[in-house]
Amino acid sequence: MRTRLSILAVLLFAGAGFAQITLPVLPEREVLFQVSTLGALLEGNYEGQVTLADLRRHGDFGLGTFEALDGEMCVVNGMVFQVRGDGKVYTPAEQVLASFAVVTSFDPDVTRQVLQPLPDLAALEEFLDGLRVSPNLLCAVKISGEFEYVKTRSVPRQSRPYPPLAEITRQQPTFEFHSVQGDLVGFWLPECLKSLNVSGYHLHFLTADRTGGGHLLEARLKSGTVALDSCAEFRLLLPDQGATAASPDGDMQAEVEQVER
Repeated sequence: MRTRLSILAVLLFAGAGFAQITLPVLPEREVLFQVSTLGALLEGNYEGQVTLADLRRHGDFGLGTFEALDGEMCVVNGMVFQVRGDGKVYTPAEQVLASFAVVTSFDPDVTRQVLQPLPDLAALEEFLDGLRVSPNLLCAVKISGEFEYVKTRSVPRQSRPYPPLAEITRQQPTFEFHSVQGDLVGFWLPECLKSLNVSGYHLHFLTADRTGGGHLLEARLKSGTVALDSCAEFRLLLPDQGATAASPDGDMQAEVEQVER
Protein backbone atom coordinates (compact mmCIF):
# COMPACT_ATOMS: atom_id res chain seq x y z
CA MET A 1 0.00 0.00 0.00
CA ARG A 2 2.85 2.44 0.77
CA THR A 3 4.20 1.90 -2.74
CA ARG A 4 0.87 2.72 -4.36
CA LEU A 5 0.48 5.87 -2.26
CA SER A 6 3.97 7.03 -3.19
CA ILE A 7 3.28 6.55 -6.89
CA LEU A 8 0.00 8.45 -6.60
CA ALA A 9 1.72 11.35 -4.83
CA VAL A 10 4.32 11.60 -7.60
CA LEU A 11 1.59 11.69 -10.27
CA LEU A 12 -0.26 14.46 -8.48
CA PHE A 13 2.90 16.51 -8.09
CA ALA A 14 3.90 16.02 -11.70
CA GLY A 15 0.49 17.21 -12.86
CA ALA A 16 0.39 20.31 -10.67
CA GLY A 17 1.40 22.61 -13.49
CA PHE A 18 -1.14 21.28 -15.99
CA ALA A 19 -4.82 22.05 -16.42
CA GLN A 20 -5.91 18.42 -16.11
CA ILE A 21 -4.44 15.09 -15.18
CA THR A 22 -5.94 11.65 -15.65
CA LEU A 23 -5.07 9.27 -12.82
CA PRO A 24 -4.72 5.56 -13.56
CA VAL A 25 -7.36 3.19 -12.28
CA LEU A 26 -5.58 1.13 -9.65
CA PRO A 27 -6.82 -2.34 -8.68
CA GLU A 28 -8.37 -2.53 -5.22
CA ARG A 29 -6.04 -4.22 -2.77
CA GLU A 30 -5.96 -4.58 1.01
CA VAL A 31 -9.71 -5.27 1.02
CA LEU A 32 -11.42 -8.37 2.41
CA PHE A 33 -14.57 -9.19 0.43
CA GLN A 34 -17.20 -11.50 1.93
CA VAL A 35 -20.23 -13.15 0.39
CA SER A 36 -23.14 -13.72 2.83
CA THR A 37 -22.82 -14.02 6.62
CA LEU A 38 -22.04 -16.63 9.23
CA GLY A 39 -25.56 -16.25 10.62
CA ALA A 40 -27.11 -17.07 7.26
CA LEU A 41 -24.89 -20.14 6.88
CA LEU A 42 -25.70 -21.43 10.37
CA GLU A 43 -29.40 -21.01 9.66
CA GLY A 44 -29.11 -23.21 6.56
CA ASN A 45 -28.92 -20.59 3.81
CA TYR A 46 -26.88 -22.51 1.26
CA GLU A 47 -28.38 -20.76 -1.77
CA GLY A 48 -25.84 -19.63 -4.35
CA GLN A 49 -25.14 -15.90 -4.21
CA VAL A 50 -22.38 -15.20 -6.77
CA THR A 51 -20.64 -17.11 -9.54
CA LEU A 52 -17.02 -18.12 -9.07
CA ALA A 53 -16.15 -15.88 -12.03
CA ASP A 54 -17.56 -12.87 -10.15
CA LEU A 55 -15.96 -13.95 -6.89
CA ARG A 56 -12.50 -14.09 -8.47
CA ARG A 57 -12.85 -10.45 -9.52
CA HIS A 58 -12.66 -9.54 -5.84
CA GLY A 59 -9.58 -11.55 -4.92
CA ASP A 60 -7.15 -14.35 -5.74
CA PHE A 61 -6.98 -15.92 -2.28
CA GLY A 62 -9.51 -17.19 0.23
CA LEU A 63 -12.01 -19.81 1.30
CA GLY A 64 -15.72 -20.55 1.48
CA THR A 65 -18.32 -23.05 0.36
CA PHE A 66 -20.61 -23.66 -2.59
CA GLU A 67 -24.31 -23.71 -3.37
CA ALA A 68 -26.07 -26.50 -1.44
CA LEU A 69 -23.00 -26.63 0.85
CA ASP A 70 -21.27 -28.76 -1.77
CA GLY A 71 -17.84 -29.04 -0.15
CA GLU A 72 -15.08 -26.75 1.10
CA MET A 73 -13.57 -23.99 -1.05
CA CYS A 74 -9.90 -23.02 -1.32
CA VAL A 75 -8.80 -20.11 -3.50
CA VAL A 76 -5.04 -20.12 -4.15
CA ASN A 77 -3.19 -18.00 -6.71
CA GLY A 78 -6.50 -17.12 -8.38
CA MET A 79 -7.60 -20.74 -8.81
CA VAL A 80 -10.70 -22.11 -7.06
CA PHE A 81 -10.57 -25.67 -5.69
CA GLN A 82 -13.51 -27.66 -4.34
CA VAL A 83 -13.02 -30.37 -1.70
CA ARG A 84 -16.24 -32.36 -1.81
CA GLY A 85 -17.69 -34.72 0.77
CA ASP A 86 -15.65 -37.63 -0.63
CA GLY A 87 -12.45 -35.79 0.32
CA LYS A 88 -11.35 -35.41 -3.30
CA VAL A 89 -10.43 -32.11 -4.96
CA TYR A 90 -12.27 -30.83 -8.02
CA THR A 91 -11.90 -27.76 -10.22
CA PRO A 92 -15.39 -26.22 -10.49
CA ALA A 93 -16.64 -24.33 -13.54
CA GLU A 94 -16.73 -20.54 -13.54
CA GLN A 95 -20.55 -20.48 -13.49
CA VAL A 96 -20.77 -22.54 -10.27
CA LEU A 97 -22.24 -20.52 -7.40
CA ALA A 98 -20.75 -19.77 -3.99
CA SER A 99 -23.11 -19.52 -1.02
CA PHE A 100 -20.46 -18.15 1.38
CA ALA A 101 -16.92 -16.99 0.66
CA VAL A 102 -14.16 -14.68 1.84
CA VAL A 103 -11.48 -13.50 -0.59
CA THR A 104 -8.78 -10.85 -0.92
CA SER A 105 -5.91 -9.94 -3.21
CA PHE A 106 -3.00 -11.55 -1.39
CA ASP A 107 0.00 -9.20 -0.98
CA PRO A 108 2.01 -10.47 2.01
CA ASP A 109 3.21 -7.89 4.53
CA VAL A 110 5.08 -10.44 6.66
CA THR A 111 6.90 -13.62 5.61
CA ARG A 112 8.65 -16.00 8.01
CA GLN A 113 10.27 -19.41 7.83
CA VAL A 114 9.20 -22.05 10.33
CA LEU A 115 12.33 -23.98 11.23
CA GLN A 116 11.14 -25.75 14.39
CA PRO A 117 8.12 -28.10 14.38
CA LEU A 118 4.85 -26.74 15.74
CA PRO A 119 3.26 -29.73 17.53
CA ASP A 120 -0.43 -28.83 17.24
CA LEU A 121 -2.91 -26.26 15.99
CA ALA A 122 -2.71 -24.24 19.20
CA ALA A 123 1.05 -23.84 18.77
CA LEU A 124 0.57 -22.86 15.14
CA GLU A 125 -1.99 -20.19 16.05
CA GLU A 126 0.31 -18.88 18.81
CA PHE A 127 3.11 -18.57 16.24
CA LEU A 128 0.78 -16.64 13.92
CA ASP A 129 -0.31 -14.37 16.79
CA GLY A 130 3.30 -13.27 17.16
CA LEU A 131 3.44 -12.19 13.52
CA ARG A 132 0.16 -10.26 13.24
CA VAL A 133 0.79 -6.51 13.17
CA SER A 134 -2.45 -5.37 14.83
CA PRO A 135 -5.24 -6.74 17.05
CA ASN A 136 -7.76 -4.81 14.95
CA LEU A 137 -6.78 -5.45 11.34
CA LEU A 138 -8.13 -8.40 9.39
CA CYS A 139 -5.39 -10.80 8.38
CA ALA A 140 -5.10 -13.25 5.48
CA VAL A 141 -2.90 -16.27 6.28
CA LYS A 142 -1.06 -18.63 3.94
CA ILE A 143 1.21 -21.43 5.18
CA SER A 144 3.07 -23.62 2.70
CA GLY A 145 5.21 -26.47 3.92
CA GLU A 146 5.61 -29.99 5.19
CA PHE A 147 3.06 -31.22 7.70
CA GLU A 148 3.62 -34.19 9.97
CA TYR A 149 -0.14 -34.54 10.37
CA VAL A 150 -3.31 -32.82 9.18
CA LYS A 151 -6.95 -33.57 9.96
CA THR A 152 -9.72 -31.99 7.89
CA ARG A 153 -13.41 -32.29 7.23
CA SER A 154 -15.79 -31.60 4.38
CA VAL A 155 -19.53 -31.94 3.96
CA PRO A 156 -21.64 -33.65 1.29
CA ARG A 157 -23.96 -31.69 -0.98
CA GLN A 158 -27.31 -30.98 0.71
CA SER A 159 -30.88 -31.12 -0.58
CA ARG A 160 -33.76 -28.76 0.18
CA PRO A 161 -35.13 -28.16 2.72
CA TYR A 162 -31.62 -27.46 3.98
CA PRO A 163 -30.84 -28.53 7.57
CA PRO A 164 -28.87 -26.18 9.90
CA LEU A 165 -25.10 -26.34 9.57
CA ALA A 166 -24.54 -27.65 13.10
CA GLU A 167 -26.78 -30.62 12.37
CA ILE A 168 -24.78 -31.47 9.24
CA THR A 169 -21.37 -31.23 10.91
CA ARG A 170 -22.36 -33.71 13.63
CA GLN A 171 -21.97 -36.40 10.97
CA GLN A 172 -19.24 -34.77 8.89
CA PRO A 173 -16.72 -37.02 7.13
CA THR A 174 -13.14 -36.37 8.27
CA PHE A 175 -9.83 -37.03 6.53
CA GLU A 176 -6.29 -37.54 7.84
CA PHE A 177 -2.99 -36.85 6.13
CA HIS A 178 0.47 -37.94 7.29
CA SER A 179 3.84 -36.54 6.14
CA VAL A 180 2.22 -34.36 3.51
CA GLN A 181 3.18 -31.23 1.62
CA GLY A 182 0.44 -28.65 1.32
CA ASP A 183 -1.03 -25.20 1.88
CA LEU A 184 -3.14 -23.72 4.63
CA VAL A 185 -5.23 -20.78 3.46
CA GLY A 186 -7.54 -18.63 5.53
CA PHE A 187 -8.03 -15.64 7.77
CA TRP A 188 -7.84 -14.23 11.27
CA LEU A 189 -10.74 -11.88 12.09
CA PRO A 190 -11.24 -9.71 15.20
CA GLU A 191 -14.04 -10.14 17.73
CA CYS A 192 -15.92 -7.14 16.35
CA LEU A 193 -16.83 -9.21 13.27
CA LYS A 194 -18.01 -12.33 15.11
CA SER A 195 -21.64 -11.69 14.14
CA LEU A 196 -20.63 -11.82 10.47
CA ASN A 197 -17.88 -14.43 10.36
CA VAL A 198 -15.76 -16.67 12.55
CA SER A 199 -13.63 -14.61 14.93
CA GLY A 200 -10.07 -15.84 15.34
CA TYR A 201 -8.56 -18.25 12.82
CA HIS A 202 -10.48 -20.01 10.05
CA LEU A 203 -8.25 -22.18 7.83
CA HIS A 204 -8.66 -24.66 4.99
CA PHE A 205 -6.05 -27.15 3.80
CA LEU A 206 -5.06 -28.24 0.31
CA THR A 207 -2.40 -30.84 -0.47
CA ALA A 208 0.43 -29.74 -2.75
CA ASP A 209 -0.65 -32.22 -5.42
CA ARG A 210 -4.23 -30.84 -5.18
CA THR A 211 -5.81 -34.22 -4.48
CA GLY A 212 -7.08 -33.73 -0.91
CA GLY A 213 -7.90 -31.16 1.75
CA GLY A 214 -10.82 -29.59 3.55
CA HIS A 215 -11.72 -27.45 6.55
CA LEU A 216 -8.84 -27.63 9.02
CA LEU A 217 -9.44 -29.41 12.34
CA GLU A 218 -5.88 -30.19 13.44
CA ALA A 219 -2.34 -29.72 12.12
CA ARG A 220 1.25 -30.42 13.08
CA LEU A 221 3.57 -28.29 10.95
CA LYS A 222 7.09 -29.67 10.52
CA SER A 223 8.57 -26.80 8.50
CA GLY A 224 7.46 -24.22 5.97
CA THR A 225 6.81 -20.61 5.04
CA VAL A 226 4.21 -18.41 6.71
CA ALA A 227 2.90 -15.31 4.92
CA LEU A 228 0.45 -12.76 6.36
CA ASP A 229 -1.43 -9.96 4.63
CA SER A 230 -3.20 -7.36 6.78
CA CYS A 231 -6.42 -5.75 5.53
CA ALA A 232 -8.07 -2.63 6.98
CA GLU A 233 -11.19 -2.64 4.81
CA PHE A 234 -14.09 -5.11 4.95
CA ARG A 235 -16.84 -5.37 2.34
CA LEU A 236 -19.94 -7.53 2.68
CA LEU A 237 -22.37 -8.77 0.06
CA LEU A 238 -25.60 -9.64 1.86
CA PRO A 239 -27.60 -12.65 0.65
CA ASP A 240 -30.62 -11.60 -1.43
CA GLN A 241 -32.33 -14.97 -1.17
CA GLY A 242 -32.69 -17.89 1.21
CA ALA A 243 -32.83 -17.82 5.01
CA THR A 244 -32.18 -14.82 7.22
CA ALA A 245 -28.72 -13.28 7.59
CA ALA A 246 -29.24 -13.10 11.35
CA SER A 247 -26.42 -12.31 13.75
CA PRO A 248 -25.41 -15.25 15.96
CA ASP A 249 -26.60 -14.91 19.55
CA GLY A 250 -25.08 -16.70 22.54
CA ASP A 251 -26.59 -20.04 21.57
CA MET A 252 -25.36 -19.71 17.99
CA GLN A 253 -21.85 -18.98 19.24
CA ALA A 254 -21.86 -22.47 20.74
CA GLU A 255 -22.86 -23.75 17.30
CA VAL A 256 -19.91 -21.88 15.79
CA GLU A 257 -17.54 -23.73 18.10
CA GLN A 258 -19.06 -27.05 17.13
CA VAL A 259 -18.95 -26.27 13.41
CA GLU A 260 -15.37 -24.98 13.45
CA ARG A 261 -13.72 -27.55 15.72
